Amino acid sequence: MKVINKNELTEVESYPRPNFKRNLWINLNGEWDFEFDNNNIGEKEKWYKAYKFSHKILVPFCYQSGLSGIGDKSIHDIIWYRKKFILPKSFSNKRVLLNFDSVDYYAKVWVNGQFVGSHKGGYVSFCFDITDQLIEGNNEVVVRVVDYSFDCSQTRGKQSWKLENFGCWYTRVSGIWKTVWLEAVDEVYIDRVKMTPDIDNGQLYIEAYLINFDKDLIFEVEILSNGKSIKKQDVGISEKTISFSVNLNSEIMQHKINYWTPDEPNLYDIIFTLKNDDKIFDKVKSYFGMRKISISNGKILLNNNIFYQKLILDQGYYDEGLLTPLSEQIYISDIKKIKSMGFNGIRVHQKIEDSRFLYWCDKLGLLVWAEMPSTYEFNDIAIENIMREWKDAIEKQYNHPSIIVWTLLNESWGVPELYSNSKQQSLANALYYMIKAYDHSRLVISNDGWEHTISDIITIHDYIEDGEEFRKLYSDKEKVVNGEFAIANQKKIFAKGYKYKGQPIIISEYGGIAFSKADGWGYGNKVETEDEFIERFKKITHAIMDMDYVCGFCYTQLTDVEQEKNGLMYENHEMKILPEKIKEILDYKS
Repeated sequence: MKVINKNELTEVESYPRPNFKRNLWINLNGEWDFEFDNNNIGEKEKWYKAYKFSHKILVPFCYQSGLSGIGDKSIHDIIWYRKKFILPKSFSNKRVLLNFDSVDYYAKVWVNGQFVGSHKGGYVSFCFDITDQLIEGNNEVVVRVVDYSFDCSQTRGKQSWKLENFGCWYTRVSGIWKTVWLEAVDEVYIDRVKMTPDIDNGQLYIEAYLINFDKDLIFEVEILSNGKSIKKQDVGISEKTISFSVNLNSEIMQHKINYWTPDEPNLYDIIFTLKNDDKIFDKVKSYFGMRKISISNGKILLNNNIFYQKLILDQGYYDEGLLTPLSEQIYISDIKKIKSMGFNGIRVHQKIEDSRFLYWCDKLGLLVWAEMPSTYEFNDIAIENIMREWKDAIEKQYNHPSIIVWTLLNESWGVPELYSNSKQQSLANALYYMIKAYDHSRLVISNDGWEHTISDIITIHDYIEDGEEFRKLYSDKEKVVNGEFAIANQKKIFAKGYKYKGQPIIISEYGGIAFSKADGWGYGNKVETEDEFIERFKKITHAIMDMDYVCGFCYTQLTDVEQEKNGLMYENHEMKILPEKIKEILDYKS
């Protein structure tokens, strides 16, 4: 177990939700009281009122991680947390919101011994208004978390449901694993805002959702570019939802509209103010990017231009922090390394990433495929869990311009009979249409890798290690897409009853090359030397890039993760290969 110097912890150097910022907030990360409840007696004994917890834990690190100060990877399905806090004077006469960015899996929360709410779902944020439970002076929040280690109806992602790690499944993450914070609001405040760019008409479409409202209130929007105010618009309020468009064409800017791309990640700042003639009730700072993702003639377009995607798969594991990095600086460093290698995007695999990670993808210019962690059973509870958490995930991530794709399912995990089972196909299609109802501005993949149902993109996973073999196998597009073709593990590209309809095709997993000195596994034969790695990586990557009908690729993977040793970086996120050597290969023009 690693001993942590608390001065090292820079986890909260910025507001936890950069695209929806308020000024009045305090962070609750740091040392909490902690207890295992192996006999499930805590609620019966009312630990939320009075109990002497025997451990300390550093939030936001899960108890299984070394950075938590506990580092216990054994099974503890029920755990408790307690934190004391004093509200600052600036919170006086305000509503107080208690925010959890992610707690895995089922959380119940008490404040000063009073129950305030519960939440189910391990990867998305939630919030409680705790104003009525607060007292003068010292306050206390207690959290009980249930995370059944072997429950495959939960959205588990890459967390092992067996006693030990196996295959490509890793150490479990239980309890609080992202930031906890308080913020102060008025009786009337902005709950959330959806921003949808429309580059063809030079507009931003805004949907705002309020908590309480008054017909005398005004919703003000101010948009800034490079610090200069370019638009200000007031909208009267007649109900708790507001919808309107803002024309962004501005004579102040040279090109009237600044578009967002990975090479030029232009962002606009935006300020939402809820007010009347006498008072400001709420002010929220955010940002957006003007970009469009679309399909034309079997190609993917970014801002109406054909865009070839060079992605890398990212599991989002961080050595001794597991799903949580020691510092926000690690996000920045990783994104810069990815771009320096010549990749223009990532596939965030089986994880919903931290809002600050996505902020830096927006800020630095890295495309993102976002993906829901899988369940591993098909039953009514699993269906309910994945549908609910997908809805929350869309709401949480909607405003990030870097996200261009939603990946619903991966390799038929949780739907093992997807190829021929109509009920499992119905789940994939229900997810597709549900997400399109929430978000029609992005592309959706039904089942990444194979056995596609309704899908905007057709994706293929194949770990053939020889470039020439790949060329021969994939040279005939018609055989690949017409149903006759089965990839190396004998999986069909389409589920039974579904056919190719001209969608773009992407090789969304390949490579996975490991070195022979690594104590772990990779895909195919291991390589002995760096030169051998470079030659194999070059041949298979160029074979993919030479396929005219393929619109991009995703290399497996960014980092080693525990027993899986096929990353371009080690588990500590240090490079194995000089970035410029990878970039030289990716800069290839077929």
